[in-house]
Amino acid sequence: MYHRLRNLREDRDLTQAAVAAVLHVSQTTYSRYESGTLDIPSASLIALARFYGTSVDYLLGLTDEIRPYRR
Repeated sequence: MYHRLRNLREDRDLTQAAVAAVLHVSQTTYSRYESGTLDIPSASLIALARFYGTSVDYLLGLTDEIRPYRR
C-alpha cells in the first residue's frame, strides 16, 4: 500500500509537506504513513483517495484499478 502513496505523490511532483498540509498533519507524520511505520487513519485514507481521484481500495492495494468507483 505504502508505495502507492509515494508513487501518486511523486507522479504529481508533490512534496511530503504539501500532502501533509492537505491532511492537516506534520510532514514527519505523513512520512511515517508513506513508510508504513504509522497506520493511516480512515479519515486520512478517504481524504487521500479524494485528493488523488482514486479509491481507498486502490490505496490499500485491494485493486489495481486506479479509477474510483461510481457512486
